[in-house]
Amino acid sequence: MKDPIIEEVRRIRHEHSKLFDYDLDAICEDYKSRQKKIKSRLARLKPKPIATRHALRADRDSAPLHLPR
Repeated sequence: MKDPIIEEVRRIRHEHSKLFDYDLDAICEDYKSRQKKIKSRLARLKPKPIATRHALRADRDSAPLHLPR
C-alpha cells in the first residue's frame, strides 16, 4: 500500500534533484542557501537535560526508549 504523503515527498525530491542534474553537491548547496533565507522558521530543539536521561535509565520498564548503560 502506497502512502500518498511519502509519494508526494519523493516526487518533490525528484523534481528538485532533477533541477541540479542529480549533482549532490549542488543540491546540498541549494538546501543550505534556502536554510539561510528562512533561518527564523527553523526548529531548534534543545537537548534533553541529563537528569531526564538518567530518569529514563533508572525506569527502564516504563521508558519508551531504552538507553544503554
